[in-house]
Amino acid sequence: MADAETARLCTQVVHTHFGPLTTNVATVLLHRGRLSFPQLLRYTRLKPRTVRAAVLVLVQHNLLWHAQTDEEGDVLEFNTTECLKRLRFGRYVWVAENMFGNVAAEIVQLVLDHGKLRPPDIISRLSIYDLKNTSIYSQALYKLVSESYLKPSTLLSHQSPRDKRIKYEAEEKAKLTGFPTARQLREAKAVAEARLKREEEEAERVGLKPKPRDQLNHRSSKKKVAEEVVDDDVYFRVNLDKFDVHIRNKLIEKAVEERFNRFAALVMKATLMATGSKQKSLSDTRSDPCSTNAIAMHIPDDEDLSAGLASNSKWPSNAALVKDYLGLMANADNPTPAGRAASFVSHSDNKVYVEFDIIGRRLRRRVLESVTRERHGEDAVRIVRLLLDVGKMDEKQVAKVAMMANKDVRPLLSAMSSDCLISTQEIAKSADHNPTRTFYLWHIDLDRAYSTLLSSLYKTLFNISARRQAEQEEPEIKAVLAKCERTDVAQDESLLTRRERELLSEWKRRREKLGVLEMRVEEAVFILRDFAPGRNSDE
Repeated sequence: MADAETARLCTQVVHTHFGPLTTNVATVLLHRGRLSFPQLLRYTRLKPRTVRAAVLVLVQHNLLWHAQTDEEGDVLEFNTTECLKRLRFGRYVWVAENMFGNVAAEIVQLVLDHGKLRPPDIISRLSIYDLKNTSIYSQALYKLVSESYLKPSTLLSHQSPRDKRIKYEAEEKAKLTGFPTARQLREAKAVAEARLKREEEEAERVGLKPKPRDQLNHRSSKKKVAEEVVDDDVYFRVNLDKFDVHIRNKLIEKAVEERFNRFAALVMKATLMATGSKQKSLSDTRSDPCSTNAIAMHIPDDEDLSAGLASNSKWPSNAALVKDYLGLMANADNPTPAGRAASFVSHSDNKVYVEFDIIGRRLRRRVLESVTRERHGEDAVRIVRLLLDVGKMDEKQVAKVAMMANKDVRPLLSAMSSDCLISTQEIAKSADHNPTRTFYLWHIDLDRAYSTLLSSLYKTLFNISARRQAEQEEPEIKAVLAKCERTDVAQDESLLTRRERELLSEWKRRREKLGVLEMRVEEAVFILRDFAPGRNSDE
């Protein structure tokens, strides 16, 4: 069951994409948790036919999970993560267009619009006006499937993973004897997670099949290579995790450019491209190893890396410059914990690793500091950095170390505590926990702070969507938009009056501003929620 702000945002997304009836079903599942079909009928107060159609729509678009319990039988559960990722659909299509061209972008957009489709349906819908493009769409589809940008929609992908995770963890814990230690519990959880992931990977190995013998190329060749084609009987859906990897890599390149320069970001981009084929999800704490020669091969020939470094050599080689940039990003001149925490890559046995976990922690901390600066000013950021570096401190210590007056520190601590940015730890001197005989230490609970920030960002995204919808439903704007849908006006905009053109231009300008704001907020959400997920507890 989702929290209040997540439920509101998911409800708004479903209403925008599917209408009010489907929103009614989604709202009940969001507020009441998993329900059986009879319970869903009772709470929605809709006809069985309407609820069944809404459920089919949500299942088709991967927004509902199915689970089977001993107590309630078959139940339905809303997939909030998949719903919130619908806000990035435009960015996914943009990534596909930049990587594979317009044809692949059309395929991705079509599959996103329909949830899941079979290859014959995809090709027939896209080549309906020009049958000559069938082979072009088939080649693009094969490339998207072979590189895991489209993945098969299996029975396992429609089942709630939470139940299996709990079951597998219980099985692993049952193998332990005596009182399990914290390490044994972590290992049992890791084994259960690996087992679940292995099952998912095995279930998704059905997208490609060997090419029929009558279609094989019989030209003479020294080696016989097994040719594969896309299986026409399999339903495919967009692999959102694979596209999220590209969004993460873009954020890393942007962070490197802000820290160093454009050429360092170019080297980071080449490093990520060298291991791009093996990056399948955001759960990796570091990338696979790659050599400096492999990185240098991905540097464009027209780029002069020496322009970003002050070097004594007149004609340094490309490989030497790449090593220098990697040394900068690895903080090789600062082999301390602080230097490692500020690094982007690491070296080991002449291999280079991109440290996703370290970069994610630093980006999340930057989001926390930026929100603190916006709400409470620079002095509050100084206190936040002090508490993150030192740990628990009382009010007098904070004022002394931060070199601030007590009268300035006290209201800042109270204001940040009310925003859940910092927390207090009580240490009682006596057993009665008398407040006058209790120490109050200030510290930052990162899990709580990030959760609060995420809830606030969800609220902002909901307000942006509500504002966009409210402006679109204003009487004057609504009348102009309805007039623009006429075929004669669409062909000749001069049929609009001057007032109507001004209203339309102003509405488009405001909508563009809201879109830019939504992208910025969604980027912060991506950093807090999706960038190396599950790592906050270790911080």
